[in-house]
Amino acid sequence: MFRVRFHGRGGQGMKTASRILGTAFFLEGYEVQDAPRYGAERRGAPIFAFVRASRKPINERGIIQQADLVIVADDSLIAVPAAGVLSGVTADTVLLIYSDTDAQTWTSRLNFAGEVLVLPAEQANVDPLQHHFVGTGCAGAAAQLLGVISREHLQQAIEQELANHHRRIIVDKNIEYGLQAFDGMQAHKGCVKQGHPISVTDYQAPDWMNLPFETARLAAPAIHVAVTSKLANTGLWRTMRPVIDYQRCNRCWWVCSTFCPDGAINVTAGNYPQIDYDHCKGCMVCVTQCPPHAISSVPETEAAKQIMEEAPA
Repeated sequence: MFRVRFHGRGGQGMKTASRILGTAFFLEGYEVQDAPRYGAERRGAPIFAFVRASRKPINERGIIQQADLVIVADDSLIAVPAAGVLSGVTADTVLLIYSDTDAQTWTSRLNFAGEVLVLPAEQANVDPLQHHFVGTGCAGAAAQLLGVISREHLQQAIEQELANHHRRIIVDKNIEYGLQAFDGMQAHKGCVKQGHPISVTDYQAPDWMNLPFETARLAAPAIHVAVTSKLANTGLWRTMRPVIDYQRCNRCWWVCSTFCPDGAINVTAGNYPQIDYDHCKGCMVCVTQCPPHAISSVPETEAAKQIMEEAPA
């Protein structure tokens, strides 16, 4: 059985990528499972999707713990433990990263025992969420690495999954990019091997944390008080940072603070908006809504450098 995991951020097309790969497998005559896994988070949150494919009926259920192929559409996720990119990987796992850093560097950084491959990232966009067709490209590259999916069935799968798109030019661009990624991995065709069946007798239960019983006011599935997510630093999901230029700010605080979907913009006593970067997810709604265009978007890498330069020695 082939077990494949796609890791990315909300908005990068990982759900679509898993469906394309699953459909391509199905067209090759395989039994298939494909499904995404994510919560109610918005754009930029870490998500993953998985695909199982076998010539026999698939009895496994749930998420894939030990994948034969792990695809990472955003290399910044590798450093986020909650994303679980390297969860369950072994020396037999192939790791495909969409990145502008070479495979040798990633192998050294991660001390990874398996094979690491890189799907070259676009250089034109600084925001990974704006990289066009990354999901289709990851699906195309995966199809080649698996070695059992033809170019024709990959194209047919992309056509089928994007059939309801109202702009044909977008569908054609997705096909072009998917096939380009497929062809680009020709040298590594079939490097992913099918994993061994999981035996019931060899099953090892996960190490669960024992949580003490709490009163209903704390642990019930209903929210009784405000600020229940205060300790969840969702700012780690951000790839772009909104920055306020107070020289241009008109102090029309009610616009940006009202439109912020996460309530991450506070207002000072002087009616100046102040962004809570611990909980700002970088959706950039404030940038588009600011009347005087006083809020701009800055890549997190640049913002981090600026913070380091301004920090006292």
